Amino acid sequence: MKRLGKNHGGYHGETIDIHAVLRDTAATAQKHGWRAEIFHASGEFKWFAYHRQPATFNQQPATRLYISAGIHGDEPAAPLAALKLLQENNWPADAEIFLLPCLNPIGYTRNSRENEDGIDLNRDYRHPQAACTRAHLAWLKRQPKFDLYLCLHEDWEAHGFYLYEQNPDGKPSLAEKMITAVKPICPVDLSENIEGREARGGIIRPNIAPAERPQWPEAVWLLVQKARQGYTLEAPSDFDLPVRVNALVAAVNAAVNF
Repeated sequence: MKRLGKNHGGYHGETIDIHAVLRDTAATAQKHGWRAEIFHASGEFKWFAYHRQPATFNQQPATRLYISAGIHGDEPAAPLAALKLLQENNWPADAEIFLLPCLNPIGYTRNSRENEDGIDLNRDYRHPQAACTRAHLAWLKRQPKFDLYLCLHEDWEAHGFYLYEQNPDGKPSLAEKMITAVKPICPVDLSENIEGREARGGIIRPNIAPAERPQWPEAVWLLVQKARQGYTLEAPSDFDLPVRVNALVAAVNAAVNF
């Protein structure tokens, strides 16, 4: 599988009609019985959180899962993967799931990593400046603790799929399982150093010190406040868009159906 060679100095690949994607997402979530909550609105967009209870009424969830996508408007595979996951509807029957399909819809209208004010929302979770980040945090604080978080991303510089694992309590890792699921679909980045961090087999396990970081991505806030295990999934933007979407979907399915 060859790289497209489109991305030089930034993402220059396919774009998506985010309005259409979000309409399809809302319709699919409704079809499968997810509860929708609007936690922010700006201009023509509303920010939705979708919630799925365990399949059996009044059943205690065996696990609570949080999945987010679309925080960078130049990463089109992420909201498309969220939509495909809803369409496939392949969830554990006893899981409670919170799915946020697009955290930066305005960014997608501009094919921009940042929002309309030039803020990288994925660096805005320690001292939030953007109104949508503050609204997202307010929503998160109302939710129960999660057993697992998955943040869906792309990387326009990547040689293949890779992921970050945060698992400070040493719970059974899901990283290798996700990489194994992705391999038949998409190349895995086997570099020994990715984004300036040591990597092995497409897996980065950084030792982070949140208190020492002036800016927090969403994943660090989640680790500190909501979940003790989580993964940031990075599809390689220089491959065909369906490949990237399917890689993210395969990784999520491998993680949630453990």
